[in-house]
Amino acid sequence: MQSSPSEPVHPLWLRCCHWVNAVAIAGMLFSGWRIYNASPLFPFSFPAQLTLGGWLGGALQWHFAMMWVLVINGAVYFSLGVASGRFRHKFFPLSLRQLKEDLSQALHGKLQHADLRHYNMVQKIAYLLILLDGIGLVLSGLVLWKSVQFPLLRTLLGGYETARYIHFFCMSAMALFIVIHLLMVLLVPRTLLAMLRGR
Repeated sequence: MQSSPSEPVHPLWLRCCHWVNAVAIAGMLFSGWRIYNASPLFPFSFPAQLTLGGWLGGALQWHFAMMWVLVINGAVYFSLGVASGRFRHKFFPLSLRQLKEDLSQALHGKLQHADLRHYNMVQKIAYLLILLDGIGLVLSGLVLWKSVQFPLLRTLLGGYETARYIHFFCMSAMALFIVIHLLMVLLVPRTLLAMLRGR
C-alpha cells in the first residue's frame, strides 16, 4: 500500500501523542534520575541540575504523575496505531537483508530521507525496539512501585533488585534513543516540521 503524496506524513492523533509522550518521558527521566540518586545502583550520581523534584518525595510525585500521562497516552497511541493499520503499514514487513543495506548506508552518511512517509529498515527496527523497551520500563516499574501487589511479575523479572537493574538499563536505552533521535532531527530538520504540521 503506497502513501498518497497528499497524505500527511503524520496524522494529527500521532503528532499529539508524540508531543505528550515527549513531555511525559522527559518528566519521568529527570525525576527518575533524582530517585536513582537517593539509592544509586552504580558508583555515580546524576547532576542535581538535570533532575526533577528537588528531593526524593518530590521526585516520586513527579514520576508517578508523569507515569499516568505516559500510560494513558501510550494506550491511545497503541490503540489508534493498531486500529488505523499504521503500525502494520509503517513497521512491516521486516527484512534482514534490507536492514544490513540501510545500516551500511547510514554509517556512511548516505541513507536517503527523500520521502518522510517511508521508514527505512533502520527506523523500523529502532522504533519497534524502543516500543519493546517502553514495555520493559513499564513492567519493571510496576515491580518497583507495587512489588507486593505483583509477586508473579516480580518473580518473572528475577526479584526486586533485578527489576531495578532492568529499569535502569531500559531507561538508559530510552535516553540513548532520544539522543540519536534528536541528532537525526538536526541532520534532517524536515522531520521536525512534519511532526509539527503533519507535512
